[in-house]
This record gives sequence, C-alpha cells and structure tokens, in this order.
Amino acid sequence: MKRMQLTDQLTIFTRYPEPGLTKTRLITALGEEGAAKLQKELTEQTVQKVDHLAKTSTVEPVICFEGGDLTSMQNWLGPDRLYQPQMHGSLGVKLKKAFTDAFSAGAQRVVTIGCDCPGLTKEHIGRAFDALYMKDLVLGPATDGGYYLIGIKYPIDALLKDIPWGTDKVLEKTVCLAQQLGLSIEILEELHDIDRPEDLIYLNNHPDPQRS
Repeated sequence: MKRMQLTDQLTIFTRYPEPGLTKTRLITALGEEGAAKLQKELTEQTVQKVDHLAKTSTVEPVICFEGGDLTSMQNWLGPDRLYQPQMHGSLGVKLKKAFTDAFSAGAQRVVTIGCDCPGLTKEHIGRAFDALYMKDLVLGPATDGGYYLIGIKYPIDALLKDIPWGTDKVLEKTVCLAQQLGLSIEILEELHDIDRPEDLIYLNNHPDPQRS
C-alpha cells in the first residue's frame, strides 16, 4: 500500500503470532499454541479498533512488526495496509527508529501503541492525538509500571535513552526524563497490559472492539 501524505501517524507494534516465540511469559499458563493464539486475537482486536478510528479521522496506521515477514503479515492482516519491520535491539531502539521514520515521512504527530492492552479504545487514541496539539508528550500508563501508548510531535531521542525496559520503572523514568527536558506532558487513563499469567483475569473486562 502506498503511503499517503500524512500529519497523524499511528504506529502499531506487534509480533507475528508464531508459537514458542510470542507471548513467551504466558506459555506456562497457556502453552505455546495458546499464547500465540492470544497474541493473534489481541492484535486483531487492536487493528479493528484502529480501523474504526481511521474511518473518521486523518490518522494513518502503520503496523510495525517483528517475526514473520511482509508476506506473512499481509496474509494475516491484509495487503492494503502499511507495514514496517521493527528495528533489532531494545524497545528504545525500536521506538526511536519508528518515530524517526514517521517524522521523515511527513508526520507532525506520532502515537505508538502495542497490542497488549485490551482496554485500549479508539477514544484513548483520539485523545492522545488531540493532546499533542498542546503538549509535547502523551503517555498511556499501564498498571505494570510501563506504558501502553506514547506520542510525540517532534523527535525526542533523549526520552528513550537509559530506560530500564521490561521493569516497573519504565513510566516513572520516562516522566522523570521528560521533566528534565522541560517537556509538557499529558497522562491518559491507566490500563492493564496482558503480559503475565496474573494479567489474564483482565481479559474478561475489555470492551467489544465493535463498540470501541
């Protein structure tokens, strides 16, 4: 799919749902096939919500994937989408590359989300883009100490350095860095990510993507 001229880009981080390589922290509870199936379902729900948003906004979604290849991603989620492979390295490296590519392509506001948060709605994403008209940074905090959403309106590489990725200090450290950099910040509603066996109880509480 050819990239259009854009002002708002929504980058969706996901992984091709290959058993044994996906949602590995949930394998003890769900098995390899079950963890991959959950990854597939969460991604499809997220993409469906984004599709609803894109129909009524100027947001252009880009799926930033790891695992598989372009053909397998197109066969899974459809050929008429924009796809981009994730950079190898830490989450900070991946985010920096994705943001750099988006701004280089002409985006003026860029929001990045994962596919681990079933409670995320198109309204959350819309509020994130709205916040970037007035704020430098928008964050969607997750209950595990990370974030399910990050958005900026110009490159801020320093915001992604020296973050203890994979710990419960990710959000705290990011906010601290943002304050040191003098950035204005908007914090969205706190939501649950589904990463560990104890998180599975939150799967029954998320909204139907058809209504979200």
